[in-house]
Amino acid sequence: MHHVPGLFIAQTEHKGRGIFSSIDLEEGDLIEICPLLFLPQQQIKWINKTNLYDYYFLWPESESIVIALGYGSIYNHSKKANAEITMDLGDQQMYIYCCRPIQAGQEILIDYTGGTKPESELWFEAKD
Repeated sequence: MHHVPGLFIAQTEHKGRGIFSSIDLEEGDLIEICPLLFLPQQQIKWINKTNLYDYYFLWPESESIVIALGYGSIYNHSKKANAEITMDLGDQQMYIYCCRPIQAGQEILIDYTGGTKPESELWFEAKD
């Protein structure tokens, strides 16, 4: 696992825990490379009945779901995300990049919809 120095978990006002940086980040900075734990899609029905429900990702072009290790599954959602996810199909890792400047102490946020779906398809009420 690789991540920028200074990433940390802290409580947020409305979203529970979140990921923050103690250093300024610039657009294009690699924030983290997350190793992934792969699970077959048929296990979704069981995972959806556990606390892991909020923490998995669908793996593109397959029937698998993944749990991102490191900080990967703890980043919170925002339509005004300051970070984005790239899935590396070959290396089976998830990369998190800064997509606009992030100041030290600011929460790092990703868009769970990937910018392609309305927020009404999320399984929770989004709070920005």
